[in-house]
Amino acid sequence: MRQALAGQGASRGLAIGRARLRIAHAIDTREQTIAHTEVEAEIARLHAAIAIARDELKALRDRLHGALAHELGEFLDIHALILDDPELLHGLDALVRTGHYGAEYALRLQRDRLVAVFDGMDDPYFRSRREDIEHVIGRVRAALHRGAGEPPVGFAGDILVTETVGPAELAQLQARGVAAIVTTAGSTLSHSAILARSLHMPLVVGAHDALISINDGDALMIDGSSGEVVREPDADDLRRYRAREAELQREHRDLQKLRNAHTRTRDGVDIRLYANAESREDVASAHALGAAGVGLYRTEFLFLQRPQLPDEDEQFRAYRDLVLGMNGRPVTIRTLDLGADKADGSGVVQPDEPNPALGLRGVRLSLARRSLFDTQLRAILRASGYGAIRILIPMVSRREEMVAVRTLVHEHARDLRTEGHEIADQFDIGAMIEVPAAALALASFIDQTDFVSVGTNDLMQYMLAADRDNEALSDLYSPLHPAFLRVLHEIIAVGIRHGLPVAVCGEMAGDIRFTRLLLALGLTDFSLHPSTLLEVRQIVRDADLARLRRQSRALLRARDRERIHAWLDESIALPSRPPRRRGD
Repeated sequence: MRQALAGQGASRGLAIGRARLRIAHAIDTREQTIAHTEVEAEIARLHAAIAIARDELKALRDRLHGALAHELGEFLDIHALILDDPELLHGLDALVRTGHYGAEYALRLQRDRLVAVFDGMDDPYFRSRREDIEHVIGRVRAALHRGAGEPPVGFAGDILVTETVGPAELAQLQARGVAAIVTTAGSTLSHSAILARSLHMPLVVGAHDALISINDGDALMIDGSSGEVVREPDADDLRRYRAREAELQREHRDLQKLRNAHTRTRDGVDIRLYANAESREDVASAHALGAAGVGLYRTEFLFLQRPQLPDEDEQFRAYRDLVLGMNGRPVTIRTLDLGADKADGSGVVQPDEPNPALGLRGVRLSLARRSLFDTQLRAILRASGYGAIRILIPMVSRREEMVAVRTLVHEHARDLRTEGHEIADQFDIGAMIEVPAAALALASFIDQTDFVSVGTNDLMQYMLAADRDNEALSDLYSPLHPAFLRVLHEIIAVGIRHGLPVAVCGEMAGDIRFTRLLLALGLTDFSLHPSTLLEVRQIVRDADLARLRRQSRALLRARDRERIHAWLDESIALPSRPPRRRGD
């Protein structure tokens, strides 16, 4: 019988498929004991399942490269560390040997024990790691019920219905042909949701009744935009699906026509759309889509998952290839943004730092590890001889940091010229604003920066004291908080007053729900994932900038999110001006 369920659209796209249910962490609570003679065989069974889970993680790691390796690396490595944790392994063995518990029940007891430890920690970062324990235990339990070489849950054409899905699973599920995912929990701004959008995998989160109402094997129809989930769709649903599918195909064809179009508003204002990039594929895509340049090149992937640090020549070649790939368009290289919350194999960071989110990371780490920073700056400056480069400094919180960086850059530039290297005559140095202190004190060090880039993901997280992966805080972690919008507006306003470019490079820049809002706040430089560039360009070309700016006062006066949502609805409903002439 047909049944409609409501969730939140987290990654756009349509899908029809067979439901494949996974009760990820609902480990059987019944006490299960075994005979003394069965203990060794049960331990061997448990160890085999752990080995299968470990091999799955390694196989996934080996398949990933570039942006996906960077996005998933942290989660894969945390899960691998948990699987190798003596506390987990010895505890499981002891439960089977001394308690004569079966493997499934031992997993349940050990999971409860470790989760209780994490829940009791004062640090919110470590409390949030309980979800990793849940995912790892769930992976081992699933492996208990299949042999080596057997595929994990989810087949081509299936729609996975589960409680949560971890970022480390998404690429694996997509590779298996899973059509879409529905979760009962989760947030539209979680790491999993962001990655699903990058992978173009339809995702609906927060469909609370899905595991209760949907049976394994049911036909499902989902819309990743609206969050609609239909169980056993009827003829009307299927006609509606086909019509919507055809509409999306037309929209895609229309978007492709904008690949070389100007990013210009209806009232004639040019807006610059830069691309975020981490790989050659991203750079090639950015160039093909007509990006104004690279607005954020993350250098971390050169350092992650390797035992030795990249030397100056290796980094130079990577940055040079980036510059050449953009064929004269400017590229913005962010210096190393590693911290204890991102795994690396070279020992650059201390993995046991008590509070990684507030610790030695970004520019703090670079200035503390001078030889590391010197090598990177020299490599970047050498690449500047091949095209326009801007240097972006992450995690800035005070003037002294920018002064120190600028001094180092000019010292290295002088030395490189003395050594006979051809480098640019000048290069812009920018500050990444992701710490509230930097946002509030920007005017005090504006003379030390040539441009500003706002990392909205971290700025929002720090401002609102809300972890974006904590489901309980999903309603709080939002770019539509009035305080966040006012701070963002002030950053843009400071840049305008001093004649400095200000870009937004966080997830917000590539979300078409917020494009008009950012234009109203005064933003003219966006830096976003190439996959959303054409959609944002279309919104910009349909926007009347002067009208949006006039309405910004009402936006900034809003005292709650309800009023901001109303403003967004009104901005979409604004009457359009006459269509553009051909060639506009």
